[in-house]
Amino acid sequence: GIPEKERFVPSFFGIYKKKGVGVMSQTAFIFPGQGAQEPGMAKDFYENSASAREVFDQAESLLGLDMKKLCFEENEELNITEYTQIALLTTCMAMERVVREQGLAPQVTAGLSLGEYCAIVSAGGMELSDAMRLVRKRGILMQEAVPAGEGSMAAVLGMDGPSIEKVLEGRDGVWIANYNCPGQIVITGYKAPVEEASKALQEAGAKRVLPLKVSGPFHSPLMNPAGEGLKEVFAGMKLSSLELPYVTNVTAEYVNDIGQTEDLLIRQVSSSVRWQQSVEAMISAGVDTFVEIGPGRTLTGFLRKIDRQVKGYNIRTWDEMQKVCEELAK
Repeated sequence: GIPEKERFVPSFFGIYKKKGVGVMSQTAFIFPGQGAQEPGMAKDFYENSASAREVFDQAESLLGLDMKKLCFEENEELNITEYTQIALLTTCMAMERVVREQGLAPQVTAGLSLGEYCAIVSAGGMELSDAMRLVRKRGILMQEAVPAGEGSMAAVLGMDGPSIEKVLEGRDGVWIANYNCPGQIVITGYKAPVEEASKALQEAGAKRVLPLKVSGPFHSPLMNPAGEGLKEVFAGMKLSSLELPYVTNVTAEYVNDIGQTEDLLIRQVSSSVRWQQSVEAMISAGVDTFVEIGPGRTLTGFLRKIDRQVKGYNIRTWDEMQKVCEELAK
């Protein structure tokens, strides 16, 4: 209960300033993770913007994939992890580039799981070409870490984190993957332990436990081999100093020092995604406007459940981008 104007919040370089009177509104760019993909994503950006076309062309020439076919047309590959991740990175970064050209810029960035790579590029810490190479490899490594059919994930609805942690305590082969928002937490692990934990969670008061359509037990220790594989891709890669901070999934804290990034991204594939805590950290540091860039509306939905006082905007289409940029430029 500290009065609003007495509350201190850290600014980028660790200098403290008072929140409240005279402190400008802060904007965060947030980027979705796997599951947001949909055929046709960013097609209108590609058609309307040379900058967006450049991003798609860069991914195609760098990786030898037909990105336009992958993102714009109905196809089965879009939902296969090794393709989904690079498709989403390409889409979100093509959109982000156009949003910045419209004059909209963030004070901090964050992304859910895979979206954290978009956040780091947007914060100036990584070249887009390096992010493309990393994400392409990350998708393949995560796809291969556990044989198909051995792992699974499930969304637990209507139960809080500590209660779920209590039920999972002492159980082998099942972990918390995502703290998404109040009332929505995802569990992950080997198939049988996840199914057994799902039953136990419903008995302990969860409203529903829904199995997710995913190809592996993401954000669990079973993904450690994928993290090890990423180390090799990082070798010889040079990251840049951050132009603004981003918030990491692993600790839900602001990252100002790019020196932490490699270790955080290696840990990220097997750690819980602390999304709710990440959003709360940004809000307590003065962010009052969140702009979700990419397909889907998942993060804006979570935002409403985390804090209804802050503003959330979606940019999924060219028309939405123009509307949002116009409104926020006022």
